[in-house]
Amino acid sequence: MNKTHLQYFLFLAFFATSCSNTKFLPEGELLYTGATVKVEGNEIAKKEKKALKTALKEILRPKPNSSFLGLRPKLFIYNLAGKPKKEKGWRYWLKTKVGEPPVLYSKVDLEYSKSVLQNFSENSGYFNTKTEADSTRHGKKATAEYIVKPGKQYKIREVKFPTDSSLISSAVRNTKRRTLLKKDNGYSLDVIKEERVRIDTRLKEKGFFYFNPDYLKVQVDSTVADHQVDLIVKVKDETPKLAETPFKINKIIVYPNYSIGSDSLKPNYNSIKKYNDFTIIDPENLFKPRVFDRTLYFKKEDLYNRTNHNLSLNRLVNLGTFKFVKNQFKPSDTIGNYLDAYYYLTPLPKKSLRFEVLAKTNSANYTGTELNLNWSNRNAFRGAELLTISAFGGVEVQVSGQNNGFNVYRFGTEANLVWPRFVSPFKFRSSSGFVPKTKATLGYEFQNRTKLYSLQTFKGSFGYLWKASEKKEHLLNVTEITYASPQNVTPLYQEQIVANPSLGKVIEKQLIFGPTYSFTYTNTLQKRKKNTFYYKGTIDLAGNIAGLATGANLKKGDTIKLFDVPFSQFIKIENDFRHYLKLGPDSQLASRIIVGAGFAYGNSNELPFIKQFFIGGTNSLRAFRARSIGPGTYDGSATASSFLADQSGDLKLEFNTEYRAKIYGLVKGALFLDAGNIWLLKDNPEKPGAQFSKKFMNELAVGTGAGLRFDFSFLILRTDFAFPIRKPYLPDGQHWVLDQINFGNGTWRKENLVFNLAIGYPF
Repeated sequence: MNKTHLQYFLFLAFFATSCSNTKFLPEGELLYTGATVKVEGNEIAKKEKKALKTALKEILRPKPNSSFLGLRPKLFIYNLAGKPKKEKGWRYWLKTKVGEPPVLYSKVDLEYSKSVLQNFSENSGYFNTKTEADSTRHGKKATAEYIVKPGKQYKIREVKFPTDSSLISSAVRNTKRRTLLKKDNGYSLDVIKEERVRIDTRLKEKGFFYFNPDYLKVQVDSTVADHQVDLIVKVKDETPKLAETPFKINKIIVYPNYSIGSDSLKPNYNSIKKYNDFTIIDPENLFKPRVFDRTLYFKKEDLYNRTNHNLSLNRLVNLGTFKFVKNQFKPSDTIGNYLDAYYYLTPLPKKSLRFEVLAKTNSANYTGTELNLNWSNRNAFRGAELLTISAFGGVEVQVSGQNNGFNVYRFGTEANLVWPRFVSPFKFRSSSGFVPKTKATLGYEFQNRTKLYSLQTFKGSFGYLWKASEKKEHLLNVTEITYASPQNVTPLYQEQIVANPSLGKVIEKQLIFGPTYSFTYTNTLQKRKKNTFYYKGTIDLAGNIAGLATGANLKKGDTIKLFDVPFSQFIKIENDFRHYLKLGPDSQLASRIIVGAGFAYGNSNELPFIKQFFIGGTNSLRAFRARSIGPGTYDGSATASSFLADQSGDLKLEFNTEYRAKIYGLVKGALFLDAGNIWLLKDNPEKPGAQFSKKFMNELAVGTGAGLRFDFSFLILRTDFAFPIRKPYLPDGQHWVLDQINFGNGTWRKENLVFNLAIGYPF
């Protein structure tokens, strides 16, 4: 039996076994295979029927066993595993984690399901609905059928809010501008429930701490007109007096070293500290009191509101210092309507040591292992500062048949200090639930590329991070300094520079300093939205103030050096925009556009190598080797070394789009199209066709392909097969290579088919 016949045989065997799942059913039982819902009648429009049918089918229980192409593989695996002898091992895991027990028809209650459909329809305004239920048996399988005949939906004619002058009624009435109960909308019990929650939320902003949605009722008057209702919003007569009263804040007491079962709530007199409006109970003097003044939003005499309540808790959590954060409000023992606020905080261990082993793949097709040793102090100077010192080392080996012993060895160290506030001569106060941070970094790395060269890099930065909201984040580095110095450049690499002068830029001494800023906006966490977006814009201003102050001008020979190295002077801007279109519960269309530009002037003739743009690779144009495309129509393959592809440019344009869909279980599939290129701003005789021109759209590289994503929840393993369909470096009129595609040809596959293995999505 050859391989093809064996595959057919295994498929047929699997199919036959899957079909025989019913033979494992208990005696007298039937396998439930699902339900159908029909919405009949002429009272509502076709579009309404379709929407109602979808909603009704969604609420039916139980759900049948999951199926794929008419088969039920999870049920098959469950049956195949049999009865495990013990609650561990391969068979037990297969049965309980991978398999799925049969959904039996005996678990289906037709009358109950019928009443559920009836209630849902009437709660959606179809008051005169009639429902029917039946079932059909096919051998050892059974289905349920439901027929729903809704009446004409009742619409809202008028919404009435309380009119009396009491404090609570006035507060409820003042919320009506944003009511969810809209005139001419269909009646919906769910919307009424949401409206009660909305009103309660607004009242919580006005000091009504003890109010809750159950103290509201919405009366329905269906006698006012044909298929119309009036809704009357009222505060229940039995509402407690406390719930009708707005409260202010009196005492604010903080226990920053709280633990369950300890006597931390019974402090001695010397452990009590007064700081502004706060009482701090900190016997061990772990924290400076100003930490809580900056973090907590409530002040004495403030009217209670839920926003400041939640913001305070969020900021305490975001300090990153506490393991547990608990809050409690109690009526104050003073005259008037006051609350005392208590905060019980359990610190994380102050110091920790973590060892990590990481598998890495970088943009130049190198793969390897990195070891990290991280030491952290979460409260370094008693102000919730985070001090982290790390040491790392690793080795990277070039893959894809390109390795000639040119491996990369790296080691280094980095220290980071993060303050949970703005360290500045000026006072700033953030109104978001996220703690603003100041970060200082110092780092050193030694990188040895065997047989080629070594590179020492020193880095330092000082800047600010703050989130204006859940969707908006800012990062401003007031200064970011990078100094790179080559060592041990081998004769072999010098020979390659003669053949390809652009490789010389890699080992030039570089001194880069100046501010950087980035802004990020994203709403991708809102899973229910059909369209979600991600945008990140960055600007890098290197050496500009120093260049202006010193009058640096490379063209005139006025080159300024620091540490015997000309400092870099440039402006670089990059924009990354992503759009995600939800097509269904398990499918989406993801797209990305990257536009970037860098301009060197004054003390520099071109961007430093590490700041230039590159394209191609596992997270870019997947049909091309990393850094192998461009600039423009320049063909670097003729002069590129056998060990390195490092085509770089001053401008970048990239577009990617990818259709993603669930195939089965943890396996997802993708079809993608990538296009883009890089260009130089200035003409380079050594790279003909590299300069940007108005013909840039005709110089795009295009690739396409398909891949699988294995979603293990803790990581996503991505495999992509891609191939080029447009090569910009070919002669005019020959850029498109669609007619050359031949998967059956070994030579074509070797030259064009690219396999990418990566962790995570490309964007």
